[in-house]
Amino acid sequence: MSEYEALAHAYDALLADGAHRRRAAYLHRLLQKERRPVDTVLDLGCGTGTVTCLLAALGYRMTGVDLSEEMLTEAARKAEPLPEDRRPLLLHQSMDRLRLIEPVDAAVSTLDALNYLTGLRAMRETLRRVYRWLRPGGPFIFDVNTPYKLRRMDGGLYIDETDESYCVWRTAFSEKRKVCTYGVDLFRLRPDGAWDRTWEEHRERAWDEPELCALLTEAGFTDIRVTGDLRSGAPRPDEDRVIYRCRRPEKDEEQA
Repeated sequence: MSEYEALAHAYDALLADGAHRRRAAYLHRLLQKERRPVDTVLDLGCGTGTVTCLLAALGYRMTGVDLSEEMLTEAARKAEPLPEDRRPLLLHQSMDRLRLIEPVDAAVSTLDALNYLTGLRAMRETLRRVYRWLRPGGPFIFDVNTPYKLRRMDGGLYIDETDESYCVWRTAFSEKRKVCTYGVDLFRLRPDGAWDRTWEEHRERAWDEPELCALLTEAGFTDIRVTGDLRSGAPRPDEDRVIYRCRRPEKDEEQA
């Protein structure tokens, strides 16, 4: 099955540890410190839209983009309780084919969405397009799983479970490709008491700091800063997740 085709329906329950709320609050604090007021925000790789909807509830006009139709369906359901004028615009697009209706004041991407870009060409084009759709001066804030974490997961077996789902993750890291592959077995409880089993595969690329900083610079971004997860200090060597903050300059030449 394709990535998140089956897992989309169980994703929120399996991640019910406050991760989304902490991340949305962190992003809100950063966006509130911007010199120019931030109104419109792109959430790249928005998944089931939890962060998108939390930021929308805080007053931002949100656009969520994701490649998974199943995840976007969950996001649309999640947005229904919001006032009609607060509901995010949800777009079914791959990150390296990003195309918006109009430029945005800021862009964010959370919970290692950019790690799913496993090829250099895809990452380069994604950053170029984010730059293209940011207004001059606009910030781009995103997090990635670190090479340290993805290498450490090699040969691992991880289990997540709720009353209605049981998920087994088996992981393998390829040093040659710098890619961690997750084989995901998902068991979901049916109304008749039996269990349905589905399987899907996920891949995440280990992008190191010099590589990403070079690609961000090549795309035109400046003021690049890397911090520990949800912190303002520099990353530790054993950090599992880091946050990149950069921006499109106030004045620049339009990218081709």
